[in-house]
Amino acid sequence: MTLTIVSLLPSLQNTNGDAENAAVLATRARWAGIDARVVPVEDAADLPDRVDAVVLGSGSDASLERSRQVLLGLHDELRRWGTEGVPILAVGTGWELLSWGIELADGTTVEGLGIVAGRAVPRDARVAGDLVVKASGGLGLLVGFENHARDYVGAEASPVGRVQAGSGNGRGSGQEGVRMGDVIGTHLHGPVLAKNPRLADAMLSRACERAGLEYSPGERAAEVDRYADGARTLQLRAAGIAASASA
Repeated sequence: MTLTIVSLLPSLQNTNGDAENAAVLATRARWAGIDARVVPVEDAADLPDRVDAVVLGSGSDASLERSRQVLLGLHDELRRWGTEGVPILAVGTGWELLSWGIELADGTTVEGLGIVAGRAVPRDARVAGDLVVKASGGLGLLVGFENHARDYVGAEASPVGRVQAGSGNGRGSGQEGVRMGDVIGTHLHGPVLAKNPRLADAMLSRACERAGLEYSPGERAAEVDRYADGARTLQLRAAGIAASASA
């Protein structure tokens, strides 16, 4: 069978290259000997019959309302996928759109889809820089680049992990992201799955489990992951964190 990875709104939600997380999943699946494809979904009519994993990237504030309108047409599917354990990764504004809502600096609010707990609220100033997170669930340290003008509140009970360097959700929470079952929202750009193969493999393991397949990273993945490890080591070193702490 073929694993189907859906990339939601790649034309609108790919400001930081986050839509390419879908390509990372498909490529690692193929390296493991599993047929996989990426299906771009720009509206409900593009949905394939089967969905094994979902990626939603980040966009600009100018595209928030347009992206929201399209996602509203996928609300029932998103809720069903989340309930049924389909792994979903949402980054930046994609994550915010799945929340309770987004408060903008001008005092207006963009209503979210309510798929994950919490809401986005304005920061005093934009934060941009390296982000290191000690994740739960055996994922070790996650690294990436954060670039956001909003914090995220209301998800303190279900974070992806604790911030080791950078800001994360902000507001003094010391936390980053939200994780509800197999749905992950995060500020980590990179794309995050390219920089953090362990997270990519966790998503693929879950997708394959649901599909009745066994997943084990292939030899090609081990070779490429050495490059990811090198990049991670440099970022951790710059943050004053020993690379051994990522285990």
